[in-house]
Amino acid sequence: MLPILYSFRRCPYAIRARMAIQYSGIQVELREIVLKEKPAELLLASPKGTVPVLVLSNGHIIEQSIEIMQWALIQNDPHGWLCPQDTGLAAQINALINHNDQQFKQHLDQYKYADRYPDHSKEYYRNQGEQFLHDLETQLAQTTFLLTNKISLADIAIFPFIRQFASVDPEWFDAAPYPKLKQWLSFFCNSSDYQSVVQRFAIWQAGMLPFIFP
Repeated sequence: MLPILYSFRRCPYAIRARMAIQYSGIQVELREIVLKEKPAELLLASPKGTVPVLVLSNGHIIEQSIEIMQWALIQNDPHGWLCPQDTGLAAQINALINHNDQQFKQHLDQYKYADRYPDHSKEYYRNQGEQFLHDLETQLAQTTFLLTNKISLADIAIFPFIRQFASVDPEWFDAAPYPKLKQWLSFFCNSSDYQSVVQRFAIWQAGMLPFIFP
């Protein structure tokens, strides 16, 4: 039996998990779901009902996207995304991902769904998130990728969220003064790996033939 990955095509957490699984070359049974109609099998495995969720062949369940990425990379990491030989860099990568997931993601949600947060304007929430964009632009002026000159876990874990932030108001982002960040984002969004993991998948239903990914 292959591990089972419950996923949703547009979710940035699920995108980064699929990117790591594809890169590692590990096969899983992909179950694409509709968030408004969560299958009972997903809720049985993970009552919180968010994606991605990975059910391993031994029954162990991994509910966090970063942990799914690390699970895949520990098994096969041909280009060293985990940076295992540099513990200091690995710590910086983890700190940057934590900032993305804890602070920036909150600003992103407030910006994207500003009507749900009437305490401030959409522009206010964008300005809050923009500080992270500024920090990444500063870093990318020094290194080709985030924190280093080669792709690391940080790049793959963060770019889906920057893509989502940029898509809230594409005209604003196109005019924003972040040339290095735009180049970095374009590199990943135009990559064959990304195009592969965001292809449309058939919605999973109990009894259907397994879809093997990648």
